Amino acid sequence: MLQEVRKTVSFIKKRVKIEPEVGIILGTGLGGLVKEIDIHHVLKYEEIPNFPVSTVEGHSGKLIFGFLGGKKVIAMQGRFHYYEGYPVGQVTFPVRMMKFLGIKYLFLSNASGGVNPDYKIGDLMIITDHINLISNPLIGKHNSEFGPRFPDMSEAYSKILIAKAETIAKKHKIKIQKGVYTATTGPTFETPSEYKYFRIIGSDTVGMSTTPEVIVARQMGLSCFAISIITDLGVPGKIVKVTHEEVQKVANKAELKMTLIIKELIADL
Repeated sequence: MLQEVRKTVSFIKKRVKIEPEVGIILGTGLGGLVKEIDIHHVLKYEEIPNFPVSTVEGHSGKLIFGFLGGKKVIAMQGRFHYYEGYPVGQVTFPVRMMKFLGIKYLFLSNASGGVNPDYKIGDLMIITDHINLISNPLIGKHNSEFGPRFPDMSEAYSKILIAKAETIAKKHKIKIQKGVYTATTGPTFETPSEYKYFRIIGSDTVGMSTTPEVIVARQMGLSCFAISIITDLGVPGKIVKVTHEEVQKVANKAELKMTLIIKELIADL
């Protein structure tokens, strides 16, 4: 893995002169944030050695380099998922690559199904903690250059960044929720009984991504901030048939508020 990461980093450095400070991973239907980036270079995933290619609608598959909020950023317009058939090490490969390129912060977004009865479709939820039910990306042979064998996860999501995001949201009168995100393998949406189970174990929302990337990021010492758009509800009496297309539509409507928060948060780093 280390050799592959170094090869990919070498390939990128020969083509891109920007040394990013912030990494951004954009979720389903949330690629619009790139419109706010002063773009200096774009690499398609298929051009990058050792890089997976996203197979999911709503994930365009481009690596964007530029400036956002006055900071040098690298943004993934489209992420990878365990359910696509990629080993979890490949799903998280871009995080290791971004760390070796120089980032100190990782920002993530996703679409998810709310199981907290106080949530509504279209709500923004700042992730304060997670429950990972996807294979842990650190399983296997350990390489100390990636960080400790047993990384601490007591603060997976930066309390400082969360507090700043709350202040930004309040300033712009944007309603936000805060809660626990549970990640499952997918690709099926959850059954009513599964939704009930996730609520019982402490979830506020459930999705199919994010936690593997955060685990790897924390191993490598990156500060993380993640925000989830509630695109459907897994609450008794409110459960209806869900499609991927509907999830994208809701995400698209709510992403302007998410984009504003992330842009100002990055500017405040």
